[in-house]
Amino acid sequence: MHIVHTIPDLRAALAAYQHPAFVPTMGNLHEGHLALVRQAQPLGDATVASIFVNRLQFLPHEDFDSYPRTWEADCAQLRAAGCTVLFAPREPDLYPEPQTFKVQPDPLLADILEGQFRPGFFTGVCTVVMKLLSAVFAGKANGTALFGQKDYQQLMVLRRMVQQFALPITVVAGATQRAADGLALSSRNGYLSEAERAEAVQLSQALRTLADQALAAAQAQPTAWPASLPALEQQAQQALAARGWQCDYLTVRRRSDLQPPQASDSAGSLVVLGAARLGHTRLIDNLET
Repeated sequence: MHIVHTIPDLRAALAAYQHPAFVPTMGNLHEGHLALVRQAQPLGDATVASIFVNRLQFLPHEDFDSYPRTWEADCAQLRAAGCTVLFAPREPDLYPEPQTFKVQPDPLLADILEGQFRPGFFTGVCTVVMKLLSAVFAGKANGTALFGQKDYQQLMVLRRMVQQFALPITVVAGATQRAADGLALSSRNGYLSEAERAEAVQLSQALRTLADQALAAAQAQPTAWPASLPALEQQAQQALAARGWQCDYLTVRRRSDLQPPQASDSAGSLVVLGAARLGHTRLIDNLET
């Protein structure tokens, strides 16, 4: 595995390749990241990963400074997973001057759900990903970028960004990787205490319950079922709150645009999304129906 830190060195390392497959990460890798790297291998002539903790997507009160940095372990795991090139820029390498030009995503998609509770988050994500895509794919005929489906809204935002800027890149989703009990793998799971880790699976279970209730409502009231969703969502949040969680949202949305469903939407076109805080750790998850 070739490790580079600057954009010129990255482009030199990729000069012999025309169709890279790229997995951007913030490090502190787990099986979800490694599954994306393995998924990338047959999709390009070089498998590229990046590690960069992006300050632009953290709010002032969030965990940028304490976000786990596990460099040696990350490198060992990427080598074992078959990564060809690792791009690990330092902050001055990627942002040599203040990043005053930023990518502003469509507010209809980016200012809801995560964007409502983390204002500016998707601007930071889109800006760094656009810069990373430029670094990896400049001069290439085409390529592939892979993102995990656990960050469902982020995947949608980035897919739309690539489409609207007509980038010669195919965005591929990687399935959410889960622990044996169903908890979605996340770098932030490491913040959980032993008791919190045992409790954390309740988020995915709450999403499953909400999905089942939404499907039952759609079958029972085919023309009016969306009207029952606010009450079902509130019940789901109250059930988690009773267990000590602080809920930002548990909601049923359309997969196509993350807007509330209409009666004409089929049950198989929906996604249930949740974000909630357990102790000091904020977890997100989703489940397609």
